[in-house]
Order: sequence, then structure tokens, then C-alpha cells
Amino acid sequence: MSVDLSRRNFLKTGAMASIAMSVVPNTVLGKSFSGKTAPSDRLNILGVGIGGRGSADLAEMETENIIGLCDVDWKYAAGVFNKYPKAKRYSDYRRMYDELLKDADAVMVATADHTHAIIAAEAIVNGKHVYVEKPLTLYPYESRLLTNLAKKHKVATQMGNQGASSAGSRKAIDWLRNGEIGEVTRVESFTNRPIWPQGMSTPKEVMKVPKTLNWDAFIGPAKFRPYNSAYTPWNFRGWWDFGSGALGDMANHILQVPFKGLNLKYPSAVLGSSTMLMSDSCPSAEKITFRFPARDNMPRLACPELELVWYDGGLKPDLPIDLPKGKNFDPSGVSVLYGTKDTMVVGTYGYEPYLCSGREPVVPKTCREVPGDNHQQDWIRACKESPENRVPSESDFEFAGPLNEMITMGVAAVRLQELQQWLNWDGEKMRFTNIPDTATVRDIIEDKFQIHDGHPTFDRTYSDPVNANEFAAHLIKPVYRDGWKLPDMPA
Repeated sequence: MSVDLSRRNFLKTGAMASIAMSVVPNTVLGKSFSGKTAPSDRLNILGVGIGGRGSADLAEMETENIIGLCDVDWKYAAGVFNKYPKAKRYSDYRRMYDELLKDADAVMVATADHTHAIIAAEAIVNGKHVYVEKPLTLYPYESRLLTNLAKKHKVATQMGNQGASSAGSRKAIDWLRNGEIGEVTRVESFTNRPIWPQGMSTPKEVMKVPKTLNWDAFIGPAKFRPYNSAYTPWNFRGWWDFGSGALGDMANHILQVPFKGLNLKYPSAVLGSSTMLMSDSCPSAEKITFRFPARDNMPRLACPELELVWYDGGLKPDLPIDLPKGKNFDPSGVSVLYGTKDTMVVGTYGYEPYLCSGREPVVPKTCREVPGDNHQQDWIRACKESPENRVPSESDFEFAGPLNEMITMGVAAVRLQELQQWLNWDGEKMRFTNIPDTATVRDIIEDKFQIHDGHPTFDRTYSDPVNANEFAAHLIKPVYRDGWKLPDMPA
């Protein structure tokens, strides 16, 4: 593909942003003042994983050139393929990269969670900007790797938790930073998900792989298993090898306000619990408690030790005692932040925050405005700016990486719950520090019962015990199957 010099120069130098609070001109967003986009100003974008959430992301990127599309399931993605007839089609991103990565400027990744890291990492080391759907990765090490690679290669990044660019998030964060609810010592959050099956035994039936599905490409770096329709296209979120359940799906949406607004980073300890813990499938409901150390990193208020509690699968925190009459929780999920002066409730995606006192504070704006609250276009704007003058997008990996690290560490804590202890976490070194050397864990492979003369008889099969420290290490840094490898962690 030929690329003209004017386009090369534009993408190298980018648009200049003088200050973070400045209004971004239309030209920086990929549109000229005439309402049209000059061909030389457009990014060449590859889409990987387009049949689900990826289709919505691509729809917000149509100011640019969509030059290649990849999905392992061509039946599921058929409508998206047809929407962009000029884009070349693939069922394996590796082949698309071989043929088109050199011509691309950026990559959108919305595959099953377990392949986010490896697809994004290869794009980054080749100097390509990346937009990666949430959760950023499935494991803490992968999040740290993407964060450090993005910094090294100076590419523009964005995780797809679109609420991070919303007006509601900006309002809530400004209130927090101005001390409107005082010192925050407790946050309680929940989601109504999962809305897909979880807590299941591993399917025993081996099904014939549909002709339209590239099963090997779907498995990717995970341990190979026979095809069953229970795993894909959407239910992958309920299986440990491919997803991380409701926590991985929604916590990046719901926890981003407290994480950013309170300048959180690494928890010091975590305690996980859940309904029945199966070997292969995420539990039906969870409660995870994170403890954060005191911090001295906010100008207008102190930051004492903080406890953040997560609920999902129908579990919810108690209603605040001072909840205003007529107010209720967003049924899809909220974060409740308890301060010494007031209590704040923030909806999913940061939407519609309010204070339980009923006040509507007018405070200085500390958050950069995102034109149209458009999360995808904010990333495109960042892609077109030079590294030296780039204003980071609202969920670039410098922020999203640590946020997702916390969430994936919480997943690990759930899977280690049989230890029945608080797990101390060394964030810098990405390891639990207080698991006894001889401790073991196990989980449930299958749970059955029969009724005899009106009385239930339970038959529960457990996995063999494994060393807890070794198991924890694999929950932090995965072991990929042969033929799949991440780049090295930058020094």
C-alpha cells in the first residue's frame, strides 16, 4: 500500500495540544472544518475481534480507514464484515498481521479476554497504536507488560471502558478531588452481572467445530480443549481460561472513578470469596475486599487507609443510611464512596453521580473535557499527536494498566480462597507474600446429586491439591501453550 508523504508527516508530527484543558479542534479528531476527512489525515486501522463489542468500537472509528478485519467466527461477525466491504478478511490475526500490519497505524482489539495481551503486545512492539477492550488482560503480568511496552514504544493507547470519558466520571472525580465528601475510607461496588452462565462443570460432549469457526485461533495461547458451544461466541466470559467473569467484565467500568479519583494504585491486601468454586468456570457470585494503604498524593485532602469491597452475581452492598428519598441504586451497578463529610453514589460507567446530602457542588474542573464524551475518538486524537506533545487518552495504559492489575489480582484471590486468609500483595513485584510454603489449594471439578426416596445424595469431585504458591504464580503470569509467546518485559 502506498502512503503519501503528507500523511506520513501528519502522523509523525501530529496535532499540537497546548494544555490538557484546551478544546480539541475538529481536525485533530479526524475531521476537517468542512465535515469531511482528508485521506491523508486518516489512520489505517485493523480490527481484531469484531463480532461482539468490537462492532460498536469500529462504528465510532469510521472517520478512519478500516483496512483489515479479523474474527475467529465468521458467522458471528458476518454483519460487520459486510459493513466494511473494502477491508480484507481474516480468521487468524497472525495472518492479518503478516500481510497488513506494515500498512496499519493502529489496531482495535476486542477478542476474548485471554488473547488481548498477545495481540496488543505484537502491535505495540511494531509501533502501532492500540485500543483494547476491557478487561485489558486476563493476568496482572500481562497488564504490566502492555503498560511498559506502550511507554517504551511511545504509542497511543486506550482501554475500552468508555465511561472513563463520560461527563459523569469527570464530575465525580472533580468532587472527590475538591474534598466534597471528605476523607474516603470505604468504597462498596457491585454489578448485576453475570448475564451469561457461570459456576458450571466442564462440558463432556465433544462437538463438531462449525465450518465458520477457527477453533484453534480462538483457543490461542490457552491450553487446548475440544470444541463445545458452551465456550463461544459470548459465553467465554464465564470460563477461567478465556475470561474472568463478572469482575473482569464490569469492574473496569465501575471502579474507574474511585481508582482515578482517589489516586489508588496497588492494594496491600485482598480477601476473596464466592459461591461454589469450580475448576473451569467462574463462580456465580463473588465478594472481594481490597485494602489500600494510606496515601499522601492529593492536594486538598488526606488519603487514609481504604477498604474497597466488590460484589457481583446478585450480591449487593447495603443501602447508605442517608440515601435520599426517591433515590436508588442503578440496577446495573454502582460505586458508593463513604467520606467523612458526605456519601457519593456513582452509576455504572461513571454516570449520574450524586451526593446523599442532596448538594450539587460547583467546584474547579480538574479533568480534561473529552469532545462528545467519545472514548474511541479521544484515542484517535491521541494517535494523531506526536509523542512529545500527546495528551493521553482518558484510559491510556498508564492508568488502565494498574487498574486492571488490581482487578486481575482480585480474580486470583477468589481462586485462592480455600486458603481462608487475607493475602498480602507486593504490587511492585506482583506477588503474594504470605502464602505458607506448604499450603495447597483445590477446587471442584464436578458437583452432582441424586434423590433417593426423597433424600438428596451429593457426589462432589475435587481436583488434586496443588501447591498454593505455584498456583498463585500461574494466576499472575500465565503459561502459554507451545507456539505462543509474549515479548519480553522492558527493563
